[in-house]
Amino acid sequence: MGKKNSNAERKVFVIDTSAILFDHNIIFNFKEHDVAIPITVLEEIDRFKKGNDVINFEAREFIRSIDKLSFKYSLQDWIPLNGSTRGRFRVLMNENGNGVDANQVFHERKADHNIINAALALKEEITDRKVVLVSKDINLRLKARSLNIASEDYQTGNIQSPETLYSGKTLLKNVSRKVIDLIYHNGSCHYRELMKKRPVANHYFILKTKNESTSALVFYNPQTERIERVTKETCAGIRPRNAEQTFAMHAVLNPHIKLVSIQGVAGTGKTLIALASAIYQKSKFRQIYLSRPIVPLSNKDIGYLPGDIKSKINPFMEPLWDNLKFIQNQYKESDKEFQKLNEMIETEKLHITPLAYIRGRSLSNICFIVDEAQNLTPHEVKTIITRAGEDTKIIFTGDIFQIDSPYLDSHSNGLSVMIEKIKNNPLYAHITLEKGERSELANVAGQLM
Repeated sequence: MGKKNSNAERKVFVIDTSAILFDHNIIFNFKEHDVAIPITVLEEIDRFKKGNDVINFEAREFIRSIDKLSFKYSLQDWIPLNGSTRGRFRVLMNENGNGVDANQVFHERKADHNIINAALALKEEITDRKVVLVSKDINLRLKARSLNIASEDYQTGNIQSPETLYSGKTLLKNVSRKVIDLIYHNGSCHYRELMKKRPVANHYFILKTKNESTSALVFYNPQTERIERVTKETCAGIRPRNAEQTFAMHAVLNPHIKLVSIQGVAGTGKTLIALASAIYQKSKFRQIYLSRPIVPLSNKDIGYLPGDIKSKINPFMEPLWDNLKFIQNQYKESDKEFQKLNEMIETEKLHITPLAYIRGRSLSNICFIVDEAQNLTPHEVKTIITRAGEDTKIIFTGDIFQIDSPYLDSHSNGLSVMIEKIKNNPLYAHITLEKGERSELANVAGQLM
């Protein structure tokens, strides 16, 4: 055990509500530094404790951990956290310093300003140490800095660079024609025929000869330790249009791969490929769930929308229905495939529903597609994966650069963190789709605007 830093080096972190709802264990993750929460944060957390969403779970778990601390100590005093290398914890009762009042500065009395005031008051009280406000709310961080309060995002678990995030595929040029012919003839070759180092499990490759006259699509099978050929499949009338879509379809169809993520911008076919591949192997699963988190526009609650609960939810589920309709339109209404899809919907063999409504359902022998996964926290993604039963396959699709949640970004969202942390597991495959296949017009907008 190393020595604790001196007072000048040790900091005091003031935690905002948004950071707690991101990780209920947050107060234990600041090493030797002290941690405090304003009393306003406790009031806000109390409002989140009821409900079935993950943030409600986080709120309840945080309240329980604070309750345990309060058995032996007063929350107004500095409480030593478990472990000799950890700092202390305290609830800040004083939200009125002797100087600046954030409520007056920003001309509005609100919880965020009370939290800033608590940090200001603590800064007046503790003059020999740095006070830092920690929040997932960018605007709150900016307001704090404008009043000379240091502020930071909660970075635990974040990936380093979204731009260099694992893509799941590699282009290999100048490959020997002999090796490619061997793959076409035998269907595979040992990975040492192509490279010295063992590849990442279920990693995909585009092989091309020196003059690019011959190519092959392959992947590394961790079970056989061989590079195996990947062929184009047609699933539910949908045929992949590029190498990346072919890889994504292969990953979903591969029975040895239980967890798949497909990342890409709008129009690359993420959800369509995932859904078509799931429908193609419908006999292998008891049900197919197609789901997405509800993140209302302007971050308003869906309660403001007119109608009953079904009417409120339908606008958020419409893109999923659009993909299903596109698959149905590959057939005539008189075709048995068209009728079978209708039957699957009526019997809920294929079920489209908000992610929150999946809670409590058995995830055994299920193909579970989670769309817009970039709007989930790492804890939410972990919760979904850990509920998988026998013979279940989970597919996450999303665009890490198109996030609607106000407290997530391309570094901290659950999809990015999962890709970075689970790569190279033999049960997992990832592929990033790059080429837009929606239309020429959509591609122009994506590239130029």
